[in-house]
Amino acid sequence: MGDDQMTNHTIGVTGATGAVGGRVAARIARLGMAQRLIVRDINRAPEYPGSSAAMAAYEDTTDFERACRGVDTLFLVSATESEDRIDAHTSAVDAAVKAGVSRIVYLSFLNAGPAATFTFARTHFFTEAHIRLSGVAHTFLRPSLYLDLLPRWADERGVVRGPAGDGRVAWVSRDDVADVATAVLTDPAVVAVSDGATFDVTGPEALTLGATVDKLSSLTGRTVRYVPETWEEALESRRSGGAPEWAVEGWASSYAAIATGEMDVVAPTVPKLTGHPAQSIEGFLRRHPSALSHVAV
Repeated sequence: MGDDQMTNHTIGVTGATGAVGGRVAARIARLGMAQRLIVRDINRAPEYPGSSAAMAAYEDTTDFERACRGVDTLFLVSATESEDRIDAHTSAVDAAVKAGVSRIVYLSFLNAGPAATFTFARTHFFTEAHIRLSGVAHTFLRPSLYLDLLPRWADERGVVRGPAGDGRVAWVSRDDVADVATAVLTDPAVVAVSDGATFDVTGPEALTLGATVDKLSSLTGRTVRYVPETWEEALESRRSGGAPEWAVEGWASSYAAIATGEMDVVAPTVPKLTGHPAQSIEGFLRRHPSALSHVAV
């Protein structure tokens, strides 16, 4: 795809009011490219030169098809976790293809698979499979666990609990994920080699949860510690809030996936596609010095 084609290209961005989709929309706007922001609440849609907005939910096939008309490439951000998330995703994919979208860039998850330890990652695998079966050109981005959410793994006493064992994870910032997504959506050189590709998107260093919290402590001066749990202890400690069992298992299994080694991936995607190094924990805390302000010193 040449530069002229990219100039006349309309990119659809879902989740444009969210943490990743919003970042991607802002980056595309800075590049001066045309985009369609597909949101659930039109009143919250950001306004950028060259952008239009359409309101549609993934599960509403008619509205989503209408929202995608005129869109060439669709950035499909995964929906909020739910029991019927696969149905919502497949509905959106089918509607996009029917609307004439020629390429889907899907925000998946690291080591998505039908038997992934992290239960939410299974949803991503089946969504990827449906996109492949649709025949549409596609690219899958598989980020690791978000560095931005790491501080909230610690409670107000600075305790991180979970069945992560001695497994390692390369935490990745949402800014880096957005930079990679923007490159895959807009850079002609990247677009040319990305059809059918799957990119793991990770931070620069894989650490155990123990080493991670030690680093948080040393960098912030706040005491953060890791308390290992068994699987049953993890489930029990998360049931107290009254969440449904599928959600409880999802939360606990994010830790368990670390223990199995499924998160122990350090990929060169960020520097290769964006031209800058992946953000480290140190770099993240420099940008967000109050990230652990909820933890008592």
